[in-house]
Amino acid sequence: MKRLSKLILCAAIMMSGFTALSVQPAQAAAGSVTIMLDGYPLPFPVSPAVMSGTTMVPFRAISEALGIKVEWNQAARKITATNTEASGSKVVTLTLGSTTATVNGAAVKLAVAPQNIRGTTMIPLSFFGQQFGAGVSWNQATKTVSITSPQRDLYTLGFYAQKSYGEVSLIPSFDAVHFGWSRLDRSGQFTTNSTDFWWPKADGDVTPESIVQNASAAGTAPYLMVYSGDKELELTKNLEDPALQQQTISSIVSLATEKGFQGIGLDLEGLGLTGDKQLVQSQFNTFVKNLAAMARPAGLKLTVILPPLNGSYKGYDYKTLASLADDLVIMAYAYEDESRPEPLAMVDQGIRLALEQVSKDKLILGISVFSEDETSVNAKIGLAKRYGLKGIAIWRLGLIGSRYGTR
Repeated sequence: MKRLSKLILCAAIMMSGFTALSVQPAQAAAGSVTIMLDGYPLPFPVSPAVMSGTTMVPFRAISEALGIKVEWNQAARKITATNTEASGSKVVTLTLGSTTATVNGAAVKLAVAPQNIRGTTMIPLSFFGQQFGAGVSWNQATKTVSITSPQRDLYTLGFYAQKSYGEVSLIPSFDAVHFGWSRLDRSGQFTTNSTDFWWPKADGDVTPESIVQNASAAGTAPYLMVYSGDKELELTKNLEDPALQQQTISSIVSLATEKGFQGIGLDLEGLGLTGDKQLVQSQFNTFVKNLAAMARPAGLKLTVILPPLNGSYKGYDYKTLASLADDLVIMAYAYEDESRPEPLAMVDQGIRLALEQVSKDKLILGISVFSEDETSVNAKIGLAKRYGLKGIAIWRLGLIGSRYGTR
């Protein structure tokens, strides 16, 4: 997997400028303390507290939000956290009431001993940040602790459209890129010659075929993306016509195989706004099942790109689709008018609803840079990390440089 710092728009949130975490108990008592993880509130079973000038936080809640394994030994009154990264593992052990912790077996002094408050182990936040690479800061005016999660490897998927030749150089930054060069037309037929999704013309020596080949050679898996909306019932026509559907699936798999793609990205939108939602879900499941049955023997992976479950379109059965596809992308955007960053609370809800039906290692969080800024993009990446999702999907190349510049 490719590190997020390779992406221009997804540079790690800066950890500079943090203030000290030590505050006076009398000051903290004036109001409750809020914890923000990557710019979004993190719920706690017990509110953070300030003891002897040190901010104490629930250890398990933060650790698990950062993907750190935590174990509790009741007999020894010890809590052990294990963080495994490519660079190696770190094991931290703390004992209730003791100001001595161990880090990979070496003793480390704590400013305040871990405390048990209503069944929750509280530890110094500054110690946590030092040991697990998280940035921590304290805002006295708002009584807010801000935590920036450490960089980590995530699966990164990029979408590439026709007008993206200027950002071909970004393709190697992604684990996979979906090339949006095909769709279903008004009659439900598969085509590469529509007015909005089409097979691009060459730009000098740069051809669509060479882009696909170079992506593969650089270790980025190229996917043929197939798009459709349902404004003119073009998708419905295909789902309701078994012969047309079979012809469509055969054409998709043949083109993907012929042109050297490694997978298919299925972006068929607009189902279930009205009508019989259960029927539509069943029809779409059948389409994906038939496509998977033909794609897999051809050595092609399958990603299904879906509207969020807290959006307007209810024609998508996440649970069944996850059993048929290699992974699902949650298009957690277009909740509003896309003139400003998508509301984090809605994105959070969309992820949690998906997790009720799908394993986290099959879910990819879609982020549209069209409406986001660097801060809001990083907050959404933080949510993907918090829930342990497989990765993120960026819509799209061709917009990155125009909104974020190059460096």
